[in-house]
Amino acid sequence: MTTADILMVIAVFCVWSLLLVNIVLIIAGYLFYMRSESEPAPEIMGDVPFVSIMVPAHNEGKVIVPTVEALLALHYPHDRYEIIVINDNSSDNSAELLAALQSKYAGRNLILINTDASTGGKGKSNALNIGFKQSRGELIAIYDADNTPERKALLYLAAELTRDPSLGAVIGKFRTRNRNASLLTRFINIETLSFQWMAQAGRWRLFKLCTIPGTNFMMRRGIVEKIGGWDVKAIAEDTEISFRIYRMGYRIKFQPKSVTWEQEPQTLKVWFKQRTRWAKGNIYVIIKNAPLLLERSARKVRFDILYFLSIYFLLLSSLIVSDALLVLHALGLVYTTIAGFSSLLWALAILLFIVGTFITLTTEKGEMSLSNLWLIMLMYVTYSQLWMVVAGYGFYTYLKDLVFKKEVKWYKTERY
Repeated sequence: MTTADILMVIAVFCVWSLLLVNIVLIIAGYLFYMRSESEPAPEIMGDVPFVSIMVPAHNEGKVIVPTVEALLALHYPHDRYEIIVINDNSSDNSAELLAALQSKYAGRNLILINTDASTGGKGKSNALNIGFKQSRGELIAIYDADNTPERKALLYLAAELTRDPSLGAVIGKFRTRNRNASLLTRFINIETLSFQWMAQAGRWRLFKLCTIPGTNFMMRRGIVEKIGGWDVKAIAEDTEISFRIYRMGYRIKFQPKSVTWEQEPQTLKVWFKQRTRWAKGNIYVIIKNAPLLLERSARKVRFDILYFLSIYFLLLSSLIVSDALLVLHALGLVYTTIAGFSSLLWALAILLFIVGTFITLTTEKGEMSLSNLWLIMLMYVTYSQLWMVVAGYGFYTYLKDLVFKKEVKWYKTERY
């Protein structure tokens, strides 16, 4: 075999191994959804716990009012939760809008914290730490500034934590509110349902593991106090804190009945900036936690560490190598005897991608349509391929920030 053949075999083996893992997660996630559909909604056991909802916000004037009003309208005893909005060094009209809301709802537990350039503007983790110092709840919930949670979203999260002391946190899911705004948001909607929430469901069913998303989740106050708050160096503060909860021996549960609707990027430029930030943040978490693979005490979370390592390093490098070899072979610059076989495997992989993704959409009402099937096909050759660019650029910016010791700051996602 030539060197090109060996590289191709290794790359194809790695890609197919990860594809099979994804298929297993899809099957497990699908079974989890089918079971959860028939289960009754969780109810709070014992006294209703007091919850502190924290909303970190930086220049969110376009969306902050409906978000706060949606939180004020939650189906949860009004005297048993507070809303803390951290208006973090905003330069828009957020302060005025929030002050008006505070005056309008003077009888409610609506707390407004305004920071300046010296105390704030240093990222979401720093804003959450500031808000936590003024919180009173035994349970802490986080919502992003562009969210519209369904009325019982908070209730379902709190109910899970009151019923199971082994849970350190519980997560709901977010849906794409503006999914019909553009072709990009329709891709994002499919990605969210198929690759985020189906994977979460599968990992919970198989390993009792979930990763906290950036919004619509709740955790115990004692955990935040014990770990010293959020890591201010972490851009992906949600993934980072998940691993620290794992290390404490707690589990993180997925409750799909708790739903919030959020706004997604409508232009490629905004999307690329957001996803690059996510990739860079996750790479930081992977490198920070990679040494846990050698610790016996961390055996319960080895799958998640290997899962993230495989996605951001093994899959990325394998896709680049295999694609490059196929292109070079077609141009006559490199010869590989298994190019035809590799092409057949790629065709089968594409078919599995389309079928598997479409099956995951059947768990959501209104998503199983012929138009979505065509979108998935188009998604593979466009949107999905951009992931390699995002992951690669995220790794580059991570290294650049590491070398130049760049301070963590807010990465503003444009709102509409």
